[in-house]
Amino acid sequence: MTHQRAFWFPAFLAVLRHPGLWVTAVRQTGRAIPRRWWARPPFLPLPSRRYVEFRLETAFGLRGTPTSDDVVRYLRWCRDAETLRRSA
Repeated sequence: MTHQRAFWFPAFLAVLRHPGLWVTAVRQTGRAIPRRWWARPPFLPLPSRRYVEFRLETAFGLRGTPTSDDVVRYLRWCRDAETLRRSA
């Protein structure tokens, strides 16, 4: 479900329409990439499938499907939380 272009391409386009979220999107992508990803197959900087499935299940339930708007909303939440941490 989550590793399919049918989800990620529209989500990517949705984030492109919000330049204020670009840095947050890159930061969150980097945080999801496992350490030493180059030492394990498939030797690509991708989050583990189990991690993504867990995160989606806890957010949307077993059959829930995220939308591009959900991605934008999540990135806004991350940006705002980061801003609060820096100002505290």
